[in-house]
Amino acid sequence: GNTFTQFSPIQERVIDPKTGSAVDKSVFVIYFQGMVGSMREKIIKVCTAFGVNMYPWPASPEQAKQKDAVLRKSLQDKQHALRSFQDIMRAEIADLVAPSSGNPKGNAKIEDWRLFCIKEKSIYNVLNHCEEGMALRVNVWYPESDEGKIQALLKAAREGDQQGQGAFLNPDKGAWKSTPPTYIRTNEYTEAFQEVIDTYGIPRYQEANPALITVVTFPFIFGMMYGDVGHGTLLTLAGVYLVRNAESFRHTQPVLFGARFLVLSLGIFAVFAGFMYNDMFSVCLPIFASRFEDPDGDGQFTPTYDVKNSGGPGPYPFGLDWAWGGASNELLFVNSMKMKLSVLFGVLQMIFGLLLRWSNALYDKNMTDFIFECIPMMVFMLCFFGWMDVMILYKWTHPIDNAPNIINSLICMAMGQKDLNPLWPGSVQLASQLMIYTVLSVPFLLFPKPFILLFQHKQAEKKKTKDGHHLLADEEQGAHSAGGHGHGEEFEFGEIFIHQIIETIEYVLGTVSHTASYLRIWALSLAHQQLSQVFFEKTLNMGLEMSFPANGIMLYLMFAAWFG
Repeated sequence: GNTFTQFSPIQERVIDPKTGSAVDKSVFVIYFQGMVGSMREKIIKVCTAFGVNMYPWPASPEQAKQKDAVLRKSLQDKQHALRSFQDIMRAEIADLVAPSSGNPKGNAKIEDWRLFCIKEKSIYNVLNHCEEGMALRVNVWYPESDEGKIQALLKAAREGDQQGQGAFLNPDKGAWKSTPPTYIRTNEYTEAFQEVIDTYGIPRYQEANPALITVVTFPFIFGMMYGDVGHGTLLTLAGVYLVRNAESFRHTQPVLFGARFLVLSLGIFAVFAGFMYNDMFSVCLPIFASRFEDPDGDGQFTPTYDVKNSGGPGPYPFGLDWAWGGASNELLFVNSMKMKLSVLFGVLQMIFGLLLRWSNALYDKNMTDFIFECIPMMVFMLCFFGWMDVMILYKWTHPIDNAPNIINSLICMAMGQKDLNPLWPGSVQLASQLMIYTVLSVPFLLFPKPFILLFQHKQAEKKKTKDGHHLLADEEQGAHSAGGHGHGEEFEFGEIFIHQIIETIEYVLGTVSHTASYLRIWALSLAHQQLSQVFFEKTLNMGLEMSFPANGIMLYLMFAAWFG
């Protein structure tokens, strides 16, 4: 049979009752002969397959009007109920976000409820750690410097208690029964840097905390990678905005709130490195007079300062000379400079990490770790990578006619080959001696400590057999002298020796891989500079090369694209 279909699109988007999302809908009517038969079944199957919402069609105009009136009445009732519900919800929300009547300038009611729940949860969490008896008792660790504040707070709580109940703090100054937890006092500025350190590991109790130096080194490394006066200024302004409007981000954007001083520090160091690289949106800044001149005007610049460092005029006062901007060999020179700066800073930071290890060993009075770990590690670091830094600095400060390639010199040093281009007379022999010290430091790092720990363990066992018991002080001393191995567990020489092998291999290979990893600073800095330069050439430089008045219009448009 035949059918007749009439479509009528709905102009407004309709909420789909199945998915709840706003979709485009159309109303259509299908006319066909007979209420029963194969045609009706086919139409129903097709509509069902396409997910069509089907509704019964009135048989007469009177039924249609009656159905329309019923639907309109139902729609009005539902809209009225919806408006009433929304009014109730708005009133409830307004009451929740408004301060309580007793404190019109205080927190919102829902905020007070949230703080109350946190407080109650904290109280019950503390109570779960208490031991029941005549009085609740709990063992806690607290900073020694805060003992006076805690005592004063408990005293004030006891004096204000009408029932005569209160809490007391009884300090235990005896020997530790367990290793105290690490407590690091932070402030709003150092908190973000401390979180960075904690992601790698939390220092043990009384260990040196590297977060103090990270406050400087972390943003400085960022500045070396993204050194640009323009981009750094934008980042600094973003950090200033976050700091000045910190309270508005405290609960809405807690991540930005916690990182506000970190962003500010990154921006400041990026500006500093930008002046060091003399780079502002890929444009060099002529802050000081250049130390290069082009007397013939042929593009061949000659230095006006004393390149041999023999007492004549000095080089550019700070950073890179702006004469290098746009030079044909700019990329070659800047590439080499940034690569060497990255290695210099990387080795310096690793040496500082070893100095922290020295301080930990000396503080713990652990001469085993100091003599047989700290000193060989420092010898390995200075004799190879420190010598590499000396070569870099010497080449910068001493002009050499036939300057050696640092990589080739290091290869000759490691392979025992003769370097045909020495830095100075006798430098090759010095490098060979340093390489011998580097190689000897590895077995000195690997073998002595496990056997010393074995000897100390046997001495402790003899003392135990002689005395018949262990004093707590002896156990604590044994744990410290073991260098962190065991911690009260059964002494296993094989495990300690394997651990020392792993630590030695990890250190030797780690110094090489870490030095190579610091080259990422150079790579990212180079990529940032080149991308800025390409973007500048494809935007503002295109407008500058046009003639008037097209250049003014193009500069207006390209400035928006370049700066945006």
